[in-house]
Amino acid sequence: MFDEKDLLLETRHVTRRFPAPGGRTLTACNDVSLKFYRGKTLGLIGESGCGKSTFMRLVVRLDKPTEGEIIFQGKNLTNLKGEELRQRLQHIQMVFQDPLSSFSPRMKVGTYLMESRRNFDGISKENGLKEARKLLLEVGLPEDFVNRYPHELSGGQLQRVAIARAISIQPKLLICDEATGALDVSIQNQIAKLLVKLVEEKQISCLFIGHDLALV
Repeated sequence: MFDEKDLLLETRHVTRRFPAPGGRTLTACNDVSLKFYRGKTLGLIGESGCGKSTFMRLVVRLDKPTEGEIIFQGKNLTNLKGEELRQRLQHIQMVFQDPLSSFSPRMKVGTYLMESRRNFDGISKENGLKEARKLLLEVGLPEDFVNRYPHELSGGQLQRVAIARAISIQPKLLICDEATGALDVSIQNQIAKLLVKLVEEKQISCLFIGHDLALV
């Protein structure tokens, strides 16, 4: 049983509909009610096109539900705007399926890793680089990777950097949208073990989206 005092985020009867040709309506998510608890991982499994990523976009407010509520720490995210929404969303971070698409090819790894902390907390570039080096070590990469560009890293290394950035501002909820889908099987196992370790150590709530039942 889960303790309700550890409830972090809840979706209540969330539905998302899109207009379709011929005056029809496409329902991507229909009446989805889920609960996310601190330090626990929730697996969301389904075939391609079933609405998993649409649901993820609703949780991080890249889109708004047609119906329903998304309650995060007692606040309805669907009603928030501006700075209040921005401050709430810093506690929800994402790791995408294709790590390379998450990076600017002209931005060094160190700059990428310190970006969130500089934006939200205003730390100096010097302190940002120090933290970037610590983050790299935390996800099993050499700290001198701060000076590398994305094209100089493998897919597995890039995904580790993406995870490092996601945890850099100590989020309460980490969303992994097919986070291992673009990687070789052996690397998938390493990334999955890393995620489990971070969730347990940092007591992060995690939404793990995938279609591979064995992996989830």
